[in-house]
Amino acid sequence: MKDIKHFNATSINDAAAKLAEAGSAPIAGGTDLVTILRAMVNPNSPDTIVNLKTIPDMAYIREEGDALKIGALATLSAIAASSVVRGKWAALAQAAHKVGSPQLRNAGTIGGNICQETRCWYYRTEHNYFACLKKNQQGLCYALTGDNRYHSIFGATNGCVCVNPSDTAPALVAFGATIKTNKRDIAAADFFDVKVAPNKSAMTVLGQDEIVTEISVPAPASGAKSAFVKFALRRAIDFPIVNCAAVIGGGSASIVLNAVAGKPRKVTAAEQSIAGKTINEANAAAAAEQAATGTLSIGKNKYMIQLAKAMVKKAILACA
Repeated sequence: MKDIKHFNATSINDAAAKLAEAGSAPIAGGTDLVTILRAMVNPNSPDTIVNLKTIPDMAYIREEGDALKIGALATLSAIAASSVVRGKWAALAQAAHKVGSPQLRNAGTIGGNICQETRCWYYRTEHNYFACLKKNQQGLCYALTGDNRYHSIFGATNGCVCVNPSDTAPALVAFGATIKTNKRDIAAADFFDVKVAPNKSAMTVLGQDEIVTEISVPAPASGAKSAFVKFALRRAIDFPIVNCAAVIGGGSASIVLNAVAGKPRKVTAAEQSIAGKTINEANAAAAAEQAATGTLSIGKNKYMIQLAKAMVKKAILACA
């Protein structure tokens, strides 16, 4: 690894000012960034790491009025264990609990989980062996014609078929959360994006000096239930191949798939199919079939379409 300076931020403004300088990058739990630095994934590694953990009062979890407020530095283990979250916002607690191992959840933060970089193996290759489209304006998306068994089943985003690997992201989108930064409020559905060179690594719409400060999650409708389900090769620790969050009740349904596209994907046809109906095997299966609307296999990932339908059905039935 290159020699990197470490800066302990004392406030949000302090961190933002430092991040505005070229060659700076934020760190919280570090479970994603450290692996990227160690493998020298990017051609231009940061010169300065801005430590956000030294900013006070950013790790809270509390209910305020009709909303759940979570500080960006709240750990995934704290969210998973919170009685407040496990009550009205069960799917979010379940999603946080499904992230990695206990050690990773103890270190990893909710802010970091929604801002992590893609797991695409062409992007993650050590020493930037593949100068892919996310790193090089003249690069290629190697997964389009290469090994794409874990890549998008909903087409490319900005020419790239990488997927968003977050477990908490689909739950936040399903609940209609708002991501608050030092500059603006962003609907969770609009927060995620696939940026390619010269923006390189970003999987969100955040600017260089923009920091997630809080996540606000509105309470679901009275009587609504929520659930999060996930399929991974190693159930106890791995990143999702497909995951799904559902919030159903009060005559409406919100169902979001992730790890299937560059950003969490609301499956509108499935939502319309199940909304207002009794949750049973037949209705869940019918909605799951609708979840495949717009899917497209790019080679080796055709099985993911069936898997996505299975996750939607399972999430719906878990809301019964």
